[in-house]
Amino acid sequence: MVDVADKVSYFQAITGVEDPDLSTEILQDHGWDLELAISSFTGGNPSDNSTAIASSSSVPPPDAEPSSSGSRQVVEHSSTAGTAASRPSLTWRIITLPVSVVSGSLGLVSGAIGLGMWVAGGVLSYSLGMIGLSSSSRWGDESSARLVHVSAAASEAMGFVAAFESEYGFMPTRLNFVSDGFKDALQRSRNAYKLLFVYLHSPEHPDTPVFCERTLCNDALAAFVNENFVAWGGNIRASEGFKMSNSLKASRFPFCAVVMAATNQRIALLQQVEGPKTPEEMLVALLRVLEESAPVLVAARLDAEERRTNMQLREEQDAAYRAALEADQARERQRKEEQEQLEREAAEAERKRKEEEEARLRAEQEVAERAAALAKLREEKALSLGAEPEKGPDVTRVLVRFPAGERKERRFHSDDTIQRLYDYVNSLGCLETGNYSLISNFPRVIYGSDKLPLSLKEAGLHPQASLFVELNS
Repeated sequence: MVDVADKVSYFQAITGVEDPDLSTEILQDHGWDLELAISSFTGGNPSDNSTAIASSSSVPPPDAEPSSSGSRQVVEHSSTAGTAASRPSLTWRIITLPVSVVSGSLGLVSGAIGLGMWVAGGVLSYSLGMIGLSSSSRWGDESSARLVHVSAAASEAMGFVAAFESEYGFMPTRLNFVSDGFKDALQRSRNAYKLLFVYLHSPEHPDTPVFCERTLCNDALAAFVNENFVAWGGNIRASEGFKMSNSLKASRFPFCAVVMAATNQRIALLQQVEGPKTPEEMLVALLRVLEESAPVLVAARLDAEERRTNMQLREEQDAAYRAALEADQARERQRKEEQEQLEREAAEAERKRKEEEEARLRAEQEVAERAAALAKLREEKALSLGAEPEKGPDVTRVLVRFPAGERKERRFHSDDTIQRLYDYVNSLGCLETGNYSLISNFPRVIYGSDKLPLSLKEAGLHPQASLFVELNS
């Protein structure tokens, strides 16, 4: 019995797949039946490969038609009675590479793109989580990349479109394939509320040129597909095209399918057409699936519009709420600022009042202190004068006249100094200031600080004198 490693090596030698992991998964999917795996990969009858396996000969064309696959394709029943055309082939089954397929009867798909749920009566759902995305830029490129970045898938799609345009660009009308990877093309169809038309291109199949020129480039078919579908094409010799061919179980070429987005990164297979078909047969199959899916697409579009309207309404309500909130906050800030301004003004007024009160108290205290000091000074001066002497030859009589008209008279010893006269005036308390001078009018003599040490006799004031108090400016 051939072991696992030998089977993988045989499979790689026969098919040309370079990735051992990919080869292992394909063999596992077919129960390690080498002939069945090669037949599924190449699209041929298992019995046709027995000789090739035994001799490890060159790879047979992967797009060769099976001599007797025993499967019935949906499009073959499109021109017959309706019940046969409404059910997919029983050969569709659950697979794990690269997507899982859930089989069922074909019917009206309920739900909506973007609505969150596609409920299909007999619709096949494909998990996109396992689909590998890779790139190829020309017919016949072969890649075994298992998972490739989206940009690589887009590069592969652009390569397919460029090759298709180069090969069939002379046709006046042709399909407008998108230059996106399968996942992005599916999202594009979802956003446009259209179904995705999938074409898997087998460049070496003998029916491919005629199918592309006479069917895909047919004026009526191309216009119908371009108007109602998003078209995506993949080369089965490239990674993404091969993996989609394997996941969709394409057994004959040319191969076309119609899919739509479902939930949880899955797709729903609505129709598939295998083998060469006329434009009329293709139009019948596409028109039927479009009619069955129309309610779903319309519901999806209406639901999306309703969601957009609700979202816009919520945004407007949120904007109005934010505007009202900002206005309330602005009013609250203004109220607080005004309140703070009033509090600052009140605090400033209180501060000024306190300062004025303190200044008044200080002024009163200073006045009281000055009055007390003056009273003390008068008392001290009065004490320093001693008792008034009796009349005698050595006693001088002095009359002092104040600015307000008051007169004060006292006797002094003739040897008392002029300073004693100032002490006497200060002790009387008749003046509010100490800045004054004693003067005599005839002759006018000012008894200032320079004459304070002189005695009354020396100053010429003995035996009597009349002096005026003159306030200094």
